[in-house]
Amino acid sequence: MDSFDFIIVGAGSAGCVLANRLTENGRYRVLLLEAGGSDKRFWVRTPIGYARTFFDPRVNWMHRTEPDGRLARTADYWPRGKILGGSSSINAMVYMRGLPSDFDDWEALGNPGWGWEGVLPFFKRVEDWDGGADDVRSTGGPLHVSDVSSQTHALCEAFFAAGTQAGTPRCPDLNGGMVEGLGHYQITTRNGIRESSATAFLHPAMGRSNLRVATHAEVTRILFDGTRANGVEYIQRGKTVRVSATGEVILSAGAVKSPQILQNSGVGPASHLKSCGVEILSDLPGVGRNLQDHFDYTMVYRSRTPTLNDTLYPWRGKLAAGLTYIAFRKGPLSISVNQAGGYVRTSPDLERPDVQLYFSPMSYRAAPSGKRPLMNPDPFSAFIMSFTTCRPTSRGRIEISSDDPLAPPKIFPNYLSTEEDVATAVAGFRFMRTLSATPALKAVIEREELPGAQVENDADFLEDYRRRAATVFHPCGSCQMGPDARRSVVDHRLRVHGLEGVRVVDASIFPTVTSANTNAPAIMVGEKGAATILEDAAR
Repeated sequence: MDSFDFIIVGAGSAGCVLANRLTENGRYRVLLLEAGGSDKRFWVRTPIGYARTFFDPRVNWMHRTEPDGRLARTADYWPRGKILGGSSSINAMVYMRGLPSDFDDWEALGNPGWGWEGVLPFFKRVEDWDGGADDVRSTGGPLHVSDVSSQTHALCEAFFAAGTQAGTPRCPDLNGGMVEGLGHYQITTRNGIRESSATAFLHPAMGRSNLRVATHAEVTRILFDGTRANGVEYIQRGKTVRVSATGEVILSAGAVKSPQILQNSGVGPASHLKSCGVEILSDLPGVGRNLQDHFDYTMVYRSRTPTLNDTLYPWRGKLAAGLTYIAFRKGPLSISVNQAGGYVRTSPDLERPDVQLYFSPMSYRAAPSGKRPLMNPDPFSAFIMSFTTCRPTSRGRIEISSDDPLAPPKIFPNYLSTEEDVATAVAGFRFMRTLSATPALKAVIEREELPGAQVENDADFLEDYRRRAATVFHPCGSCQMGPDARRSVVDHRLRVHGLEGVRVVDASIFPTVTSANTNAPAIMVGEKGAATILEDAAR
């Protein structure tokens, strides 16, 4: 078998950071294994191309959740990146660190060094922010974060004015010192091209002689000598390959695949593994548990003023936008449709924001897989506002379905399984109705298209919420970080409890979901995880 110091499983948001940082000093041989292929695709590099990759099995795992009796449908669709860069290559590129208190919560749960003061240096280390450096922002890092406020639609200003009228301040920097309020979203692009974890961290490192990258390599299990990880087994183009690790195996396969690989390797809830015919190496009940996600509710408004629908629905508009992008890397194809949003409190009595808002100056309908692009604009002037609960308390789980390591895992999100989540959803809806009734938005709204005037009270809303609300693709927490091996999977240094030579470094280690989009904190976890691994290796 080939031998490496470190084997990284998954070239996603955190895995690409690890590959770069662990090979920087030239001391260690590193193998990076990715189940997907190259990210050198036009619709991956084009920022708004995620409308095309949303249902593309060549770059997307296209997971389906299990039926949930709390929702008025059979299953949810969970796209996850199967490509260099992972989900950072197919996401909407919104860069949000989360609230500082999110990380203080992590530390309070028994994870020293993971409070805001502990993680801020790692956020700054990765960042190259258009707006310049200060106490909390940084320039010169590998990941370019773009200020696209000058390119956003004029309708965003009506949204900001409505927020002020509803008691929510304008926020100049949603990743700055004071982050409560509404503002323009910052996105991970560079010169109008998507900046994924692969383009920022992996590609600059791929010329190093001590890094090997293997694509189309799906890891089936970790190999152990007793309780020490000493390699992995993977399948590449129909052949089974084994490689050894003299140092560590690092799982960075994401919130769905990392717990799946651990369970396939005999690490997880013993009763479930036994029922699937998997030999038990370590009874670790937390593997696959503590799954969290943000659930989003969309409201569509017919507009009296032109929106991006008027630009992008006609074929002439599509052609003009395409030519503008190809010639100048500008225009609506160069940015996300989620142009504005932020953190709000649905009640002034709350200690911190409880809801995140999204504003898109266009509207579209999601279509069944393969029928048409996700975001073909509606043929009328309209815009979207939506909201998610910042810190849902519902918890789900991920389980392998058999002893076949290539079989898709079962995903049970358990949305709306707590009274607190239901209450926050209702509060969010009421706030949206308040926001849309402000003078600033009443001036541009012709009517509420969805859910519509027939939704009059909380009961009507909850019925519609259970029917239409959906994931915004932020799964995390399924390999929870914490001190108690009965509930958590890794300790604060990201080592799997009870085992040697194996860590998990990705969004699955989040003890609690951050209050906003999860890609930025996942990259931070990769940066902090790499520093921890190098520190331990030097001892």
